[in-house]
Amino acid sequence: MAATTDTFSAWLGQARIPELRLTPDQRGALRAAFHFRQGRGTDSYSTRLLSHFLLHCGTGLKVAQLARLAGVSRPTASGQQEMSSKQAVQQAHHRLDGRPYGKLLPRYAGPIIEFLLAHPKATRPDLIDFIDQTFGVRVSRIALYKFLKKFGIDQVGAAPATGASVAPAPAITPAVPTRPGPVAAPPDPADRLPAVTPAAAPAPPFSSRTRRTRAPS
Repeated sequence: MAATTDTFSAWLGQARIPELRLTPDQRGALRAAFHFRQGRGTDSYSTRLLSHFLLHCGTGLKVAQLARLAGVSRPTASGQQEMSSKQAVQQAHHRLDGRPYGKLLPRYAGPIIEFLLAHPKATRPDLIDFIDQTFGVRVSRIALYKFLKKFGIDQVGAAPATGASVAPAPAITPAVPTRPGPVAAPPDPADRLPAVTPAAAPAPPFSSRTRRTRAPS
């Protein structure tokens, strides 16, 4: 964090802003910011308010230059560009408490469920905005994910899962009509061959030995 400087020119010099190139409007806005810095000091709240003012007062300077004037990092200044005044103050308060975002409480679960049921297509940013508007707490995506997972409401509002997949019915190809051909006449019974009945096998000839009788002696 940048320390306060004694003169306006020195303050611009440590931010590497050439004073002679400033327009009258830029000079007036920066001089007011310098007096604010001199009077309020470099504490977290004052720095947050100063950077928020510099980023939104329309000086036309680059973000990196404004960050050096306020005594914050370039990524921090970039993250504050889209913040409202309320969000800037809230974030300053949360950082003073030792955390960058607000804390989700168990009592928030009921209203969050009602919101998800009423808005099944709501995205995570939509839910974060709802929490901010309802409870005045700005939370991170990771904190929100853990909160929803903890209370088992991460799937509330999602489309119900379908059961076992059913195989699609095979496509039926319509029969192509054909021209009717000549109808074959039934066969004439006279043309049929007579049924052949297998002949019975002939009985084997009977054979017997002729017994010779001996004449009595």
